[in-house]
Parts: sequence; C-alpha cells; structure tokens
Amino acid sequence: MRLARLVAATMLVAVTAGCMSGPTEGETEMVPTAEPTAEATTEPSPETTTESEQSPGAALPRIDAGPPAKGGPLDVRAVATGLDSPVFATAAPGRPDRLYVVEQTGRIRVLVLRDEEEVRVRAQPYLDLSSRVSTGNEQGLLSAVFHPDFESNGLLYVNFTDVSGDTRVIEFREPSPGADLVETREILYVAQPYANHNGGQLAFGPDGLLYVGLGDGGSGSADRAQDLSSRLGKMLRLDVNGTSTEWEMLGYGLRNPWRFSFDRVTGDLWIGDVGESEVEEIDFVSAPDLGKQFNFGWDVYEGTELVEDKPLTPGGILVEPRSEYTHAFGCSVTGGYVYRGERLREQAWGRYFYGDYCSGRIWSLARWNRQISRRGHPFRVPELTSFGEDLNGELYALSRNGTVYRFVRAM
Repeated sequence: MRLARLVAATMLVAVTAGCMSGPTEGETEMVPTAEPTAEATTEPSPETTTESEQSPGAALPRIDAGPPAKGGPLDVRAVATGLDSPVFATAAPGRPDRLYVVEQTGRIRVLVLRDEEEVRVRAQPYLDLSSRVSTGNEQGLLSAVFHPDFESNGLLYVNFTDVSGDTRVIEFREPSPGADLVETREILYVAQPYANHNGGQLAFGPDGLLYVGLGDGGSGSADRAQDLSSRLGKMLRLDVNGTSTEWEMLGYGLRNPWRFSFDRVTGDLWIGDVGESEVEEIDFVSAPDLGKQFNFGWDVYEGTELVEDKPLTPGGILVEPRSEYTHAFGCSVTGGYVYRGERLREQAWGRYFYGDYCSGRIWSLARWNRQISRRGHPFRVPELTSFGEDLNGELYALSRNGTVYRFVRAM
C-alpha cells in the first residue's frame, strides 16, 4: 500500500519532501478488496488525505451542502442513440433544454431535452472539426466547455488532438444565437509523443479559471508526470478573462486524468486517473485547497501501490486516492460528477458517480463529516466513455457504442 511504502520512500527524500502530507495518526486507507454491491454499502472510513487549515493562494470557503443521500435504487435509460463515438457531454448557460455531446470523430451534436421521456438529436452539428482532428487510439475531439458567461460573451472552448496527434485547446465564439461559431484564438498547444494518454478534459473551476487535464504522453512508466519542466501528466489552469497566456500548474503526477469535475455546490475537485496494469483511482482536492500545488503520485505510485522505487518530485502535497479498485473489476476508470439535480435528490444527492470503461460498472461515493463510503449499482453501461450533467444538474452516461443514457429512478 502507498501509505506503508511511503515511509521507506520518504526516508530517501526527507530533507526535500517535508511539505508532503499523508493521513494523520488514526486515519486509515479506503482500499476495497471486493466490489461493493447495491445491497450493501461499505462502512464509512476516515478520509485518506488531510485538509490543512491554511491554504496559500486564493482559498475558497467550504459550502455546507448538507448530508448526501444514502443511495437509493437507480437505473439508466437510453435517451439518444446513433451518435458517433460520444465521449463527453456538457451544457450551455442559459439553455436548460440543450445538452451538447462531443463525438470523438470531431463533431459536437445537440440534444434537445423536451422532458424526461423525450430527447431529440439535431441533424446539424453545433460544431464540426472532423477535418482537423486525429481519431486513432485515444485521440480525437475530447471535450468542450462553455464559458460561465456564455450568455453574454458566447465563448466555447474545445480540446482536441490535431492531425499530427498534438493537443490543442481552441476558443470559439458564437456571435449570436444560432450563428456559426467563429474561431478566436488558440490558448494551449502541447506536443504529444505518443497516441495515448492525452487527457482531454476541460472544466471551469469555482475560481473562474479554465482547467485542463493532460496525461503523461503514453509509453508506459515514463518520467514526464513527475517532471516539472513538462506539461504532460499535469493539471493546468488559466484565467481566460485575463491578459496573461501563462498556464498555472495545480498539480502533477497524473497518468491520464481522462475525466474530472468540480462539485457545482461545494467547488471540490474530483479526478478519475486511469491506471496502468493494476489499480484505478479517484483523487480529490477540496475547494479551499485549490490554491495549493499537489502531487498525485504517478509514476512512483499507481493508486496506493508502489510501482517505481524512486523519490517523488518535491514541492507538491501528496494526494492519497479517495477510492480505488483493481483490474478484477475493470480496466480504465471513467470519472464523473457529484449529483446536484432535483429529480433524484432522495436517491443520489451529494454522491459522486464514476465507473469503468471496460466492465461498465458504476459506483458512487458519499463524503460527509470527513468520512467517505462507496457503493456499487446494479446497472451497467457498456463502453462507458464519460458522464455528463445538464444545466439542472441531472446526470447522464455516454457509451462509445453511440448511446446516451439518463439516470432515472429504478422501477
């Protein structure tokens, strides 16, 4: 386990790594040895990371979101089919009846949400970048996010790998409702050495900054994630409203943060970091700590397992996974969202939902009073590429087979 082996590893770097923190005395790891079922909820255990009282930089206040739901019976219902490898879904401020679905092959499609039973897919794409993206392996159009002030400025940001396989984040503007998007500027370019581990997620944080997750560039246990001179294996952020084009680094030591999200109520950050051969992990950074810098452990650790006996790069606070599972239950974690909608409030409020691409299993975590527990759900989504939430906080799941599912009460 990471915590046990961390003692030996830390002895090698005791002088330089004094800022890294682990659990306080009496805290325990949450490392499930068997898959939780829908009928049995795991016993709460203390969180595996500490939250210090002081936060350098712009700290955000903790919001009392109330206790999470215990986890009632849920299911998923297919609401749209026939999409071309959907990998992400997002909503636009001011358009509660729309869900924008990103297709890996380069288009953003519009789902019109009429009611809980009826969803229509518009034939005309909202944006078509199919001639500009590479689509092999894990490449393609990977995510999109609307500016929080989209209603007034019409700005949209997309993350894709270009025809050479390199990462680009582009800003577009919708001049008026229904008008064709206009490309305004490129805000990030990162050369990719291999065709996998591109990351690709974009999200605005509670601080108003645009966040991007970048994988380590592929090719196994490369050192790029712990190399502070490289942007690979990092979580970066930028003030898109400012004049500076310099990206700030929130954290390093990520293998492939394919999907991450911010709790829309508390502002907390949840990351699904894809593992290598053994362990998939969920990482967590509380909103008040977003001003700090973190080390998520790769490629020294995979989850809590030591994979390379070398010193961690000093300077960041070591993050322990909030939850993890072995490849007995899947092979590639798909991070999701904390449910903050109204339709499933009694069943799902405050629970973080995530799953696995290979097995289709879906779990949820509940965090309350510094305790965390996990439970599994009986339904599965094949080839689970992503979760999404609409403007009202209702939750969706996407399958590479072209289907979009909506979370509903179990019948």
